[in-house]
Amino acid sequence: MLSEADLGKIHRAALDIVASVGMRIQHPRALELLREHGCTESEGRVYIPPDLVEKTRETVPSRIMVFDRQGRLAMELGGYNAYFGSGSDLMSTWDLESGELRESCLEDTVRSARLCDALPNIDFIMSGAWPNELDARIAFLHNFRAMVNNTSKPMVVTAEDRNDVRVMWQIGCALRGGAEELAAKPYFIVYGESVSPLRHMDEAIDKLLYCAEVGIPCLYTPAPLAGGTAPITMAGALAQGLAEYYQGMVVQQLAKPGAPLIFGIGPLVLDLTSMQASYSAVEFFMGHTAQIELARWLDVPNWAYGGMTDSHSLDCQAGLEIAEVTLLDMLSGSNLTHDAGYQGFGLAASLEQIVVVDEFVGMNRRLLAGIEVNEETLALDAIADVGPGGEFISHQHTRRFCREAQWRPTVLSRASQANWEKDGRADLNERARRKALALLACHEVAELPQTVNAAMDALILEFEQRLSV
Repeated sequence: MLSEADLGKIHRAALDIVASVGMRIQHPRALELLREHGCTESEGRVYIPPDLVEKTRETVPSRIMVFDRQGRLAMELGGYNAYFGSGSDLMSTWDLESGELRESCLEDTVRSARLCDALPNIDFIMSGAWPNELDARIAFLHNFRAMVNNTSKPMVVTAEDRNDVRVMWQIGCALRGGAEELAAKPYFIVYGESVSPLRHMDEAIDKLLYCAEVGIPCLYTPAPLAGGTAPITMAGALAQGLAEYYQGMVVQQLAKPGAPLIFGIGPLVLDLTSMQASYSAVEFFMGHTAQIELARWLDVPNWAYGGMTDSHSLDCQAGLEIAEVTLLDMLSGSNLTHDAGYQGFGLAASLEQIVVVDEFVGMNRRLLAGIEVNEETLALDAIADVGPGGEFISHQHTRRFCREAQWRPTVLSRASQANWEKDGRADLNERARRKALALLACHEVAELPQTVNAAMDALILEFEQRLSV
């Protein structure tokens, strides 16, 4: 998408923005760090010298290891390693049983985590739903507990500020057996972002700094809306997004050089004919692929988007959009790709869609694995045995390779016309719904030790009591 020269131009434009345009940041500790290292202030804006950006850029790790709940290595973020996960905090959910759109609740987080735990090509978990029935101040922690209890996979979590991140860290320490153990084998990543254009809220900076202090990997991913909160031209939106990331990066790396940080830009597009923020505009696909290339150029792990659609149902449009962006992610080596299950401009959750994304990723992981060529797979002995006019169905070579040589779908249909009609002419959405319900009915997640569960409950209760919730 971008040449080496183009990547350099966007980088230099971002340096010009942080040095000459400046950004709004009011966090006391961040301002102290920036002043100490030669940054200047004027009329509420902070200006960062380009050489400070370059210096701190060198300390960002190029690889981040993430582990599952049991402490097993689950993801190596960086390079061309591609992982996929669900999205977070959707206000509405398509009900699996009724098919109706309704407000999300905490039980939707539970079901989303358990379903993702059962799907082999979903690598990490986000909440998938916002618990509308809860006080917003405690909702992040209740979602965290629901996820910890219902998946063994690593998680990307959202939080309000330092205070609930601290509770999550304490729970992680109880799970791992201590702070050093959790830092050595991180189990979750904390999400953070600036407010485009060119503003950094105290809560976001506070999370960056706290994660740096205790060794939690975090991501800082501006979401400049092209035509709305960023220039309508994608080059300009990318330059602004990179500049906003650089501001957060500088603060975090000054606080603790080498702290684990994940780069990302969500270059969404404001469709000026509908005033909708599109996840599936072709310009988004272009900008999104370009920001993955920027991550390669910077040699840092990246955050990305995949498995989502602007469509309001799991229809042909959804299939086209999901396939387009998700395959681009896999081909470009996007590291940490979220939003499987996002429908309707990222406003509604669909568990059926997560099932379809899992199948699509599985199919393309098989495709991108390529063709193995060796003495056995060339099958010269089998060809000689069968000879002209024979058949391979009954041959030992077919029995030997019948499982590994062919990828088989679970919700994409290969049924005959007669069998499809006998099955009630079920479409993809219905087959995915049936699979989701079946997995939720039978999938068991390894239980947490009682001591960890008790510690988690006590920490969350104490947090609620401090807030008088």
